Amino acid sequence: MKWSSFFRTIQAKLIIIYVLLILVAMQLIGVYFVSAMKNSLTDNFTQDLQARAELLSVLAERDLGGSGEGQSEEDSVASLRERVSNLFNINGAEIQVMDASGKVLLTSLSSHADYVGRKNTQTVVSRALQGIRDNEEYMIDEDNIRKKVVAKPVVSGGKVVGAVYIAASMAELYDTMKRINNIFISGIFIALALTAILGVILAHTITQPIKELTRRATAVAEGNFNQNMPVLGSDEIGQLSKAFNYMTSRLRDALSQNEEEKEKLASILINMSDGVIATDESGRVILGNRRASAMLGVHEAQMSGRHISGLLGMDPAEMDELVSGSAASTILQIDPPGGSEEPVVIRVTFTPIHRREFGIAGSIAVLQDVTEQEELEASRREFVANVSHELRTPLTTIKSYTEALNDGALEEPQLAHRFVDVIQNETERMIRLVTDLLHLSRLDSKEARLRIRSSDVMEMLEEVADRFSFQMKQKKIRRKVFVEHGISHISIDRDQIDQVLDNLVSNALKYTPEGGKIDIEARLQDEHTLSISVQDDGIGIPKKDLDRIFERFYRVDKARSRNMGGTGLGLSIAQEIIKAHGGHIELQSELGQGTRVTFTLPLRSEGGDGS
Repeated sequence: MKWSSFFRTIQAKLIIIYVLLILVAMQLIGVYFVSAMKNSLTDNFTQDLQARAELLSVLAERDLGGSGEGQSEEDSVASLRERVSNLFNINGAEIQVMDASGKVLLTSLSSHADYVGRKNTQTVVSRALQGIRDNEEYMIDEDNIRKKVVAKPVVSGGKVVGAVYIAASMAELYDTMKRINNIFISGIFIALALTAILGVILAHTITQPIKELTRRATAVAEGNFNQNMPVLGSDEIGQLSKAFNYMTSRLRDALSQNEEEKEKLASILINMSDGVIATDESGRVILGNRRASAMLGVHEAQMSGRHISGLLGMDPAEMDELVSGSAASTILQIDPPGGSEEPVVIRVTFTPIHRREFGIAGSIAVLQDVTEQEELEASRREFVANVSHELRTPLTTIKSYTEALNDGALEEPQLAHRFVDVIQNETERMIRLVTDLLHLSRLDSKEARLRIRSSDVMEMLEEVADRFSFQMKQKKIRRKVFVEHGISHISIDRDQIDQVLDNLVSNALKYTPEGGKIDIEARLQDEHTLSISVQDDGIGIPKKDLDRIFERFYRVDKARSRNMGGTGLGLSIAQEIIKAHGGHIELQSELGQGTRVTFTLPLRSEGGDGS
């Protein structure tokens, strides 16, 4: 473990770097030096053999070219042997002289005496007998000894009369190279040892100031800011020491400023009109101002240490969602101590406190008294419930049929009678709608009762389509009413479901261009549920607005909706009515391709009112 920690220090790394640099440098120099030395020795060795072979070929010319007249072949061979033994005695080398046919006339090795009289068929010999002078090659004999082979032609009177062959051992050359390598390796080890010693000394001069700086930095981290590092030079260590001293002085200033800001923040928190509660990562209250304690009816000293969910009377799961940031705020109703006053409505907004590398380290809860705002909102909802924009649909129908009568339909008794009946029906339905506005408000507060009666599904859908037939003809919109086989009657509050259907068809009519189509369909979703849908191929709704489309007063395009008579309440009213019937409503739309609104109704047993 001790050695493992040592090798992770800068000192060890510097020593290793020094040693590796020297090792790499010595290796590169050694490879180049040994390679150059080997090439030089080999070239010198080859040149010496070439020179000897050239000299021997000149001397052999006298004996093989017939210069010595009256000299027999045996005398010529004897003369050559004497010259070879006296002038060309090379350790570990074999010298052969051949005639023009390649037959060996003599050899310098007695062990190869049986070669005399035989032909030497080696490539270098064949090339020499052809008159080629540069003939050399490497070979390894049966004793695994590397040899250099050289062959030269013997030329007399422009004619090749023989050849000289020399095969010299290179063992001494390689022994010399081996000794040079051993000397070089020894030098590397000596250089590495000296480098390691010098590395330890040099590394110590660098790491010692760093160790001192580390010790002082640890003291600063523990809160002792009165630390100054001596500056011993202007090098990088000296600049680091200056930076450390500057850092400690800035930290002292920052700490002083932080204390001042903390006092200011405490003063602001005490005098804020909103309540503020700070918690740690476990949800325990660590700070709460005077206003928060007044809102919650708890003394400031009693808030500290309590879990915020218990302090606010919230469900811990809901609290976790708020603190984690998945929800922004919530509305709470706080009963004042003693119960003598009206409940206070408080909006609590949570902001998580993020600490780098640790995630959420706590949260800040801001408490705002929104009692008055909530009362105003309730009044607005009550007003809108009493003045519903749904009154516009029957009024528009009455106006359209009245204009038709004025335009000449009054002169046609059958058509006029039908128009009058429609106007009368729409007037009565409008009266019912005005009466039902108060009922819808009670429905919203879960106090209203539904007037359930059996209704014919096909008749209900056809009547809806007839109520808008005039507007559809004006815009040349095709309609289709479809009721799945097996569906006849359903027990519902007919007026309220008519209100839902009128709203959906009216919306489809508004946002469907001329020449479009509107489909009204009723299907069985399962054996206990009826599904009714209104689908158009109009302009559609952007995807970003789909989640909020059922919110009250929410408009996709406020200017466009207002021009077309919309108030943003139609779908929210329809949603409340469907919920009161025990069903649900959903909307699917794609921009530019149309909208489909579907609501479900439970198939009740016929007869009687339902709540």
